Amino acid sequence: MFKRFFIGLLWRIVLIIILSTALAYCLVQIYLANTDAIYWLIAVLLFGVIFYRGVNLFYYTNATNRKLTRFFDSIQYDDFSIKFSSDNTFGKSFQGLNKQFNKVLEAFRKIRAENEASLHLVNTIIQNVQTGLLLYDQYGRIELSNSAACKLLGFYRLKNITELKANHLELADKLMVTEEKHFLYQGLNGIQLSVNIVAIRLGGQIKNLVSLQNIQSEMQQKEVEAWQNLTRVLRHEIMNSLTPILSLIGTMKHIVDTELPATANDNGAKGDLQEALQTLETRGIGMINFVDGYRSFTSIPAPSFAEVNMEPLILQIMNLLQPEMVVANIFLTVENKAVDQLIQADAEQLSMVLINLVKNAKEALEHTVNGTIDIKSFAQNQFLFIEITDNGPGIEPEALEDIFIPFFTTKENGSGIGLSLSRQIVQQHGGTIKVFSKPGKGSRFVVQLKIKVVPNTTANAYV
Repeated sequence: MFKRFFIGLLWRIVLIIILSTALAYCLVQIYLANTDAIYWLIAVLLFGVIFYRGVNLFYYTNATNRKLTRFFDSIQYDDFSIKFSSDNTFGKSFQGLNKQFNKVLEAFRKIRAENEASLHLVNTIIQNVQTGLLLYDQYGRIELSNSAACKLLGFYRLKNITELKANHLELADKLMVTEEKHFLYQGLNGIQLSVNIVAIRLGGQIKNLVSLQNIQSEMQQKEVEAWQNLTRVLRHEIMNSLTPILSLIGTMKHIVDTELPATANDNGAKGDLQEALQTLETRGIGMINFVDGYRSFTSIPAPSFAEVNMEPLILQIMNLLQPEMVVANIFLTVENKAVDQLIQADAEQLSMVLINLVKNAKEALEHTVNGTIDIKSFAQNQFLFIEITDNGPGIEPEALEDIFIPFFTTKENGSGIGLSLSRQIVQQHGGTIKVFSKPGKGSRFVVQLKIKVVPNTTANAYV
């Protein structure tokens, strides 16, 4: 390529020299008083040709510099859309140079397109992961945030960490100090968040990458497992203690009945003893039955998963409970916005949960005039939601915090197992169950299950 450029430069210079020599000859002839017009005409033509070839030589020698300047400018400003072809008339050397420049720019175009595609892919992944992500600088300016982080923190958009102080003062302070790299934080609606902070260097500056992981399900699962273990131990110890006591009581009753004669002077002592032993035996048997009743809480069978259509399942529950509601003068409604929605679940266990929630709502409406229970199902963000709402007296805030704890109950004759059992079943299905209630404004239980198969959904309602 350089050889071609040198040859092109050489013949242009030689041509200008030859033309200049010819022009000089003509001027000499004119100077020697040769007034022949032909010399004037030739001199003018030669001057024009020399001027043209001089300009051509100037552009020829500067074309490479201009081309390099345009090439580097296009790289500097990321403008890879230009094409080098305007000076192909200068010869094969410039054609080859233009071709090489265009190849380099095309390679840059491909690299940029691949980078943009990769960036789009990474951004799509970031926006769709369930883990919340925040990237901010030392001044708190947020440079990246995904939808999961905004949802967990209850914001539509975040520009600065200081904006968190409105609802998350403790979290905002910890993120600005960044002394703790890992900690737990209780977010909105009691959601437990696992927060991790990693410092990274980007562009010579230190950035903080924060991940927010909702671990409420894991915390609830650990809590249920702890209660199960405690219940299992207590049941084992109580049963081991009561069984020999009942055996001894039975033996004592037999001795009193058969070997202890009644006398005229015992003043009914034998009868009192028999009554006391009978009371002890009755209470002991009652205690065994009571403890044995909690076996279901510690030994729930694993779900037998299958595709379950929620529409007929909810309607079956409605038809099953409707007679009880009529007797109790309660209006039961069903609104199904997830028609033909299929999930992976154990239909029997899921029915048990929904029936328990509806019956709890019925009991809460015992002293409510014009009581209503609304069952609503709908699909959103790859989750199926089933809401059971009543217009009863609601739940006191102090009771609301403990309502899913085993053995806790606000009913006079309640066992405190129903809701804990329901939550355990829902967790075995990979879902969650939440309660929202205010005194005097009723209660709303929400069961959230992950959709495995997502068909087309349309709105429908059954009353």
